[in-house]
Amino acid sequence: MSVWLNFSYLVASLCFIMTLQQLSSPKTARRGVLLGVLGMTAAVLGTALLHHDIVTYKWILLGFVLGSVIGTAMSFIPMTKMPERIALSHCFGGLAAALVGISEYHHRLGAGHLDRVTAGALGLEVYFGLITFTGSLMAFGKLQGVITGAPVTYPGQNLTNVMAFFAAIAALIWVIIDPSQFNVFLGIGAVGLLLGVLFVLPIGGADMPVVISLLNSYAGLAASATGFALSNNVLIIAGALDGTSGFFLSIMMSKAMNRSFSNVLFGAFGTDSGAAPAPAAGTGPTNANINQASVDEAAELFKAAQSVIVVPGYGMAVSQAQHAVRELAQALESNGATVRYAIHPVAGRMPGHMNVLLAEANVPYDQLCDLEDINDDFRQTDIALIVGANDIVNPAAKSNPQSPIYGMPVFNVEQSRTVMVLKRGLGSGFSGIENDLFVQPNTIMVLGDARKTLQSIVGELSA
Repeated sequence: MSVWLNFSYLVASLCFIMTLQQLSSPKTARRGVLLGVLGMTAAVLGTALLHHDIVTYKWILLGFVLGSVIGTAMSFIPMTKMPERIALSHCFGGLAAALVGISEYHHRLGAGHLDRVTAGALGLEVYFGLITFTGSLMAFGKLQGVITGAPVTYPGQNLTNVMAFFAAIAALIWVIIDPSQFNVFLGIGAVGLLLGVLFVLPIGGADMPVVISLLNSYAGLAASATGFALSNNVLIIAGALDGTSGFFLSIMMSKAMNRSFSNVLFGAFGTDSGAAPAPAAGTGPTNANINQASVDEAAELFKAAQSVIVVPGYGMAVSQAQHAVRELAQALESNGATVRYAIHPVAGRMPGHMNVLLAEANVPYDQLCDLEDINDDFRQTDIALIVGANDIVNPAAKSNPQSPIYGMPVFNVEQSRTVMVLKRGLGSGFSGIENDLFVQPNTIMVLGDARKTLQSIVGELSA
């Protein structure tokens, strides 16, 4: 029986490894998701049907029903709210790992066979699980607007976080030395709950892609620790894959926004407030310098365009404009124009947010281009269409050393013949600074809801 159980775990592990490889490209991401589902199915069925420690299916069936109800309800969350849905998924994953750890510790302690190595693994499991739980709840609150998306800091914050972290380490060492200290073990979990809140509280909404991938890493570490505690190979492998991939993705996201990874990891670490400084008075663009255009004028420009690059941002998700973007692209392509999409790694509120939304609108994968692949093409482009993006197209990141986003890789949209910006209003992005692109002589701005604006433009093109 154990041979078949290990075989199911081997199949699951191979599927998980191939899933990560397939998810590295939008063209193969759907296949990767299906492989992940297949792997998880093999792991769950193998455990439920072949594991010798299972004596009753009563609680398994209850958990299956409860989880199915919650998962079904979450599936109705729209694609535009995908970051919030991912945060909730991490929340439940972290809580599940922590509850398993607490239960296993109590059970083994009562049975009198809790060794030091297992106690240490369970301590890490509960610690990372509860950090993921409260941290993901905080991320969900910030994304949903229940909690302010601005960084929240207070005097002595960094010192408090560091002291709490080392307190958890000290408690973990104590538990490893003396596994009978159940109250100390619970204290590790309490510190994890607290740090999940304190770590995310000072992080602004613009850094959510890094936060979400980092919380994913924590959830993976919790799962891997669970595997060591339960001697479960598939949990060890899946958790390690999740933890390391999330960690490396967090570093990549930090580099993409020129953000110190230690800042995100520790929460405003090394800064006074964690927020970007406000621009000096009189240095930013004024409304009088902005060239506004009507829908009719925008449509005329599109009629003459032969090459268009669409740059989506979080505003596209807010207005749910991805289908309207696709309709515009189809209208332009029928007129002989070439349309591509420039996807910035930190556009939106989670890694790949724009790819998910555009895939929902059936945008061909070969039209989605990464920053390094398309940035040199803007100078040969008739229109760069900015749909709800702000900081990722701000030339100040390249030209103004005093700018808070200086050094952040951004698109060279200002090199296009015409830059068309669709925005609800003239407000700044999450960095809190004015966008120099808006006052460029080749930039025009069409104010209003992006979805309605695009639909009106498509109507003009079809007339």
